[in-house]
Amino acid sequence: MEKNKKTVVKEKFENQEYPIHVIGRHVDISDPMKAYAVDKLTKAKRFGGRILDVTIIMDIQKLVHSVDFVLDVNNTKIKVTGRTHNMYASIDQAIARLEAQLRRYHRRLHEHHAKKTAEVDMNVNVVEVIELIDEINDQIEEENLEHVEEELTPHKIVNREIRPLKILNQAEAIMKMDLSNDAFMIYRSEEDQKLKVIYRRTDSNYGIIEVE
Repeated sequence: MEKNKKTVVKEKFENQEYPIHVIGRHVDISDPMKAYAVDKLTKAKRFGGRILDVTIIMDIQKLVHSVDFVLDVNNTKIKVTGRTHNMYASIDQAIARLEAQLRRYHRRLHEHHAKKTAEVDMNVNVVEVIELIDEINDQIEEENLEHVEEELTPHKIVNREIRPLKILNQAEAIMKMDLSNDAFMIYRSEEDQKLKVIYRRTDSNYGIIEVE
């Protein structure tokens, strides 16, 4: 059986203020659909700070139409998702969540942007990516597990880099986790200068690990 290939369509819109990247996975994105998403985003931006970059990812898996909006607002990552059985409804759902987040953190985003955030360098190992997760899922659906396991080799470290590590207080770390929807984040604590990992718990609260 021939494998389903992931369809990825990327388009970049040069806005007067910030670039917008639109990505389609398993979906042909129509011009009205793109225009609808960009128009909704433009109306929502009045609640937030300065948007530097936007990525919109649309995907259809079986009957679920999903859209992710990933924004860089005042150098803070914000990610919201909408999932319904209709792409336009998913866009509305994601934008409603974005507006709620921007309202909630409006003051803190501006305070964080105004504050000169200190950074320290951190060594990072760069891991070679063998397959994208959604491509692996497609393979698992259409091929037997044994064949997939033979194709997927363990990741290996291919490079080491130095990345800036932000110095944040606890409230800023929680805000960044809320807005980004990431599973965890490493930062240097402003309160005691210790290296810490804040992570998302299964009960939707956060835990903090001191790693030094």
